[in-house]
Amino acid sequence: MGRAVTVATCALNQWALDFEGNLERIFRSIDIAKSKGARYRLGPELEICGYGCSDHYYESDTLLHSFQVLEKLLESPATQDIICDVGMPILHKNVRYNCRVIFLNKKILLIRPKISLANAGNYRELRWFTPWSKARHVEEYVLPRIIQEVTGQETAPFGDAVLATKDTCLGAEICEELWAPNSPHIEMGLDGVEIFTNSSGSHHVLRKAHTRVDLVNSATAKNGGIYILANQKGCDGDRLYYDGCAMISMNGETVAQGSQFSLDDVEVLVATLDLEDVRSYRAEISSRNLAASKVNPYPRVRVNFALSCPDDVAVPTCMPIQWRHHSPEEEISLGPACWLWDYLRRSKQAGFLLPLSGGIDSSATACIVYSMCHQVCLAVKNGNADVLADARRIVNDETYFPEDPREFCKRIFTTCYMASENSSQDTCNRAKLLAEQIGSYHINLNIDMAVKAVVGIFSVVTGRTPRFSVHGGSSRESLALQNVQARIRMVLAYLFAQLTLWANGMPGGLLVLGSANVDESLRGYLTKYDCSSADINPIGGISKTDLKNFIQYCIENFQLTALRSIMSAPPTAELEPLVDGQVAQTDEADMGMTYAELSIYGKLRKIAKAGPYSMFCKLINMWKEICTPREVASKVKHFFRMYSVNRHKMTTLTPSYHAENYSPDDNRFDLRPFLYNTSWSWQFRCIDKQVNAL
Repeated sequence: MGRAVTVATCALNQWALDFEGNLERIFRSIDIAKSKGARYRLGPELEICGYGCSDHYYESDTLLHSFQVLEKLLESPATQDIICDVGMPILHKNVRYNCRVIFLNKKILLIRPKISLANAGNYRELRWFTPWSKARHVEEYVLPRIIQEVTGQETAPFGDAVLATKDTCLGAEICEELWAPNSPHIEMGLDGVEIFTNSSGSHHVLRKAHTRVDLVNSATAKNGGIYILANQKGCDGDRLYYDGCAMISMNGETVAQGSQFSLDDVEVLVATLDLEDVRSYRAEISSRNLAASKVNPYPRVRVNFALSCPDDVAVPTCMPIQWRHHSPEEEISLGPACWLWDYLRRSKQAGFLLPLSGGIDSSATACIVYSMCHQVCLAVKNGNADVLADARRIVNDETYFPEDPREFCKRIFTTCYMASENSSQDTCNRAKLLAEQIGSYHINLNIDMAVKAVVGIFSVVTGRTPRFSVHGGSSRESLALQNVQARIRMVLAYLFAQLTLWANGMPGGLLVLGSANVDESLRGYLTKYDCSSADINPIGGISKTDLKNFIQYCIENFQLTALRSIMSAPPTAELEPLVDGQVAQTDEADMGMTYAELSIYGKLRKIAKAGPYSMFCKLINMWKEICTPREVASKVKHFFRMYSVNRHKMTTLTPSYHAENYSPDDNRFDLRPFLYNTSWSWQFRCIDKQVNAL
């Protein structure tokens, strides 16, 4: 009867402007899809050039090379007898569009431009592309000559249309269109489209995956149908990690789930589904059928091809499954670890160096690297030849076989405890024990000689010697002396990253890892150009609260008992002199606020879009049981003073893994001035007026 259709979707680890690598991964996905009997293959958004090309989209080279890749796909025997749906930028009438190119047997069936562009948070699609605003309208697109020579077509349909095969009807959405309130799948479904496709470039945020899954399932729960979602995966060249989660859903239920985090460059999901299940599901929804009778029809591109076989009565079809979500602690363990692996192998460096202080943040960073080593060994054990080849190149040993995460960690991860006269023996011991348990190559050194040399230069020039406040100095002197220590640690971190392997007779250099969390960045509780200045920072988008929970997860899952004492110790910078041999300085006392409060301030400032007055108004209700309005006002004012005084530090913030929606990343996510009027006179006066009224 032609009821059972077999379709494929995929998650590909594409890399911006890596046209050769991207083409190879597309071919692999098509080969896998065909080998499993699929008659339709869907790929991620802009998969040919890579999603993160940014201003390279302006270049004609990007368009040219995308068409050259398309030419290779069209002329290859590998793409015969399967409908291929690929993503690339296209210039139509001198306007650039984010498009799907759908082809079959050397013929382009439809070029479908994106209708709703993503332009919030990390997305800037309106900078490079124009949305297609002509609903249900199709034009002729004149194909480049290199494509004409392969297809024999001078033009191809370009616009908002659907494909009508011999057995069903397919309609495309592109990423953001699923999230839009007027998603195309609504009216496409009413017009008889039975299979919806969505090619995405959706990045990881903690606790976000369930939202995407719910949107896909709800798309077909009300309207019936099959929904196929493909997504980019991995680090394609910047702060984002695209988290896969390719999936196939039917009538509101998931039937195939892809992994959210893995080191596989190519992952393909294939499902066989019964079209009669869609038709019978829709038949009893009278409200849908009434709406369908009045819908404005879509242009249909007729395709002399079927996604099913005539004799398919005995073909088994897929059944619904329960989606398994990762806990936030698992997401922290896996997401940044996969991002680090992509960055390491693609930067062609030999490993990482981390200044390990014995505190929660640097320890959490070390645990993420250890988790990465686990993922590498697991991937190799499961037969991933790409990961094995990358691991061998990184350690410079063509016979190497990573089996033990601790042994692999020893080869690619250097930790360094940089003591000063203000460091305690406790943090030194904690750092050393953790390094032993994860297997890193650990260095202990003392920075006092360098600190005294730098301060000595200042004293020779000025005739003055600054002192810590506990020794009678001013707060300015004390802060300057703390900053000297912090900045010398940054200089030494880069020196050892460049030359540690050289000193051991090995080739290559190391990437320096930073370990400032999102809350400290928001408050500005860091020294500009200290150890927060690094090549990349895997925890820069993660809150202190989540990091503590992650540390507990590592104790339980990696048996890293050294973390217990790290968890129980109060966070401290150890930049001021010890008192009776004990640490007297703590982070929360220095900041004048707790990490828990910082998370709340961050979410209100960014997610709730609250300025000082609005934040005060919200917090007097949230904290009415623990603070008076005057105390709330004092806390809000202190936060905004410190935030604005230190905002300039965000302009030089180390590129960080994006994981939290209140990240203060100044690069493109949280665009703010960095020279503020830090008195906030008008705003604070409004708060004071309200306090007096209360």
